[in-house]
Amino acid sequence: MPMPTAICFASATPNLVVSAAASDPNYGISRVPSLLTKSLSSSSSVLLHHHRRNVTRSSVGSFLAAVPGARPFAARCSLVSRPEYVPNHIPDPGYVRIFDTTLRDGEQSPGATMTSNEKLAVARQLSRLGVDIIEAGFPASSPDDLEAVRSIAMEIGNKPVEGGHLPVICGLSRCNKKDIDTAWEAVRHARRPRVHTFIATSEIHMQHKLRKTREEVVRIAREMVAYAGSLGCKDIEFSPEDAGRSDREFLYLILEEVIKAGATTLNIPDTVGYTVPDEFGQLISDIKSNTRGIENVIISTHCQNDLGLATANTLAGACAGARQLEVTVNGIGERAGNASLEEVVMAIRCRSQSMGGLYTGINTKHITVASRMVVECSGLLIQPHKAIVGANAFAHESGIHQDGMLKFKGTYEIMSPDDVGLTRSNESGIVLGKLSGRHALKSKLIELGYDVSGKELDDIFKRFKEIAEKKKRVSDDDIEALVSSEIFQPKVIWSLGDLQVTSGTLGLSTATVKLTDSEGVEKVACSVGTGPVDAAYKAVDSIVQVPVTLMEYSLNSVTEGIDAVATTRVLIKGDENGHKPTHALTGETLDRNFSGSGADMDVVVSSVRAYINALNKILSFREKSLKEVPNSQAVIV
Repeated sequence: MPMPTAICFASATPNLVVSAAASDPNYGISRVPSLLTKSLSSSSSVLLHHHRRNVTRSSVGSFLAAVPGARPFAARCSLVSRPEYVPNHIPDPGYVRIFDTTLRDGEQSPGATMTSNEKLAVARQLSRLGVDIIEAGFPASSPDDLEAVRSIAMEIGNKPVEGGHLPVICGLSRCNKKDIDTAWEAVRHARRPRVHTFIATSEIHMQHKLRKTREEVVRIAREMVAYAGSLGCKDIEFSPEDAGRSDREFLYLILEEVIKAGATTLNIPDTVGYTVPDEFGQLISDIKSNTRGIENVIISTHCQNDLGLATANTLAGACAGARQLEVTVNGIGERAGNASLEEVVMAIRCRSQSMGGLYTGINTKHITVASRMVVECSGLLIQPHKAIVGANAFAHESGIHQDGMLKFKGTYEIMSPDDVGLTRSNESGIVLGKLSGRHALKSKLIELGYDVSGKELDDIFKRFKEIAEKKKRVSDDDIEALVSSEIFQPKVIWSLGDLQVTSGTLGLSTATVKLTDSEGVEKVACSVGTGPVDAAYKAVDSIVQVPVTLMEYSLNSVTEGIDAVATTRVLIKGDENGHKPTHALTGETLDRNFSGSGADMDVVVSSVRAYINALNKILSFREKSLKEVPNSQAVIV
């Protein structure tokens, strides 16, 4: 019989907190290490805090036996809560802030451009996930990015999620007044706004990129941090870009100066992923020991993954004293990416004891949904063997492994898929098919982690019935594909009505396409091509009349069998010169790529849905940019 989710104990040992890794009998006591202890200022209780759904009687008994003199005195007590947010101080030295930069550094991945609505949806999910700080973007990049960050600040930055959590909303800026003004204008609408400004400090960057002396760089950093404070910003983060390759003494000097100027968080970036864990951990330790005033600020890490060491370096930094960790969902980001949120958070959770009792405020049950949302919005797939969120992360094919799993799950899994919000089996017993109703579908969506209602539910239900008429049983993976195809989509400017194709070896492939615009007007076009997809795309182009280049195309089967749902992802680039953003680090003008996804049992229909989805994004972005900056290029340098 399950017991409450948290149980308090009186103990003969004073000042003790106990944290169990899991209490499910399949994972439980055998994989819970020795009791994790941490001194408290005044307490004579032991808190048994589980990280699974139920605390079983057997696990309680084992803990009672392990702690001499322990006895339960309450049936329920509150779990350890997130410390009160103070910009330059964390009341609990064991708490680690999670700073998510998926919407800024993550979006700098080639092809990862997101629309404003997609950014807002991702930010909403990050808030549910419990991240402490959301770096919503680089507002000076373009008017569209400015508006996206402002929207996130106004909505996500003022609307606490269930439990009362409200994230800090942060905007990035270079160390110049124009950038800082734009960043502050974007984030000031949030209840907890932050400006993050940076300047390079390594010799190679100062000499070849900035062409400035050390003295000039220190002066600019000091003045710009002070300027951000003069605007009314009380939460200022400063980053010495390429800190991993910067001279230590110079690093201490510039950090001391920005502390005096009002910085509340000092972020130490390994910008090119050059350091190794021991080296990066020592860097954090040296900064903590040699920088005057460091006790008055939070030390942060930002590790790139060029050598595949971003997660390891981030954890080394945390163990050395960093209490803010900058990460992205799925590890997306510039070049090889960033430290992965899910890897860092789950490593801290699973190995908290070996890290001195560190913990985060992340609700890990939202990790899987956040991962899938970022895949759909960014168009960046994750490899099957990706830790935590990859398709194979909790899959066991080897006979030896399967035998061990059947006997005891803890033999080959150090965490449960439930821990990260992954449903591996149908716990409710619902099997969806053509006779299933809207309520059954909604229950399945809730089980999979999607809170869908209204028009979104109507759209998914319509597509579900179409698929169910052709398949005997609709799997969870099929449902996931439909959700991705219907929910994570941009503003609908064009929608697919009908499609007919002919192809084969006897003649040219031909496609007839009917599209409906936002006002309900239908247009039909016919075209020939080298194959059915090429013909269909040319027919769509003749209706939409937007010059684009197809950069990438991928088609995947969601499930096994000839009746599998196919998902298609495409990446397109608009063939035009205007409406280009500015790169946060280099200041270069960049091309915008737009991704699209579609799902259907017919591979051609799936492909056309994906293409139309991408076209809708580029049209929405162009429409928005023209409204904001008529007859000019939408770029702020």
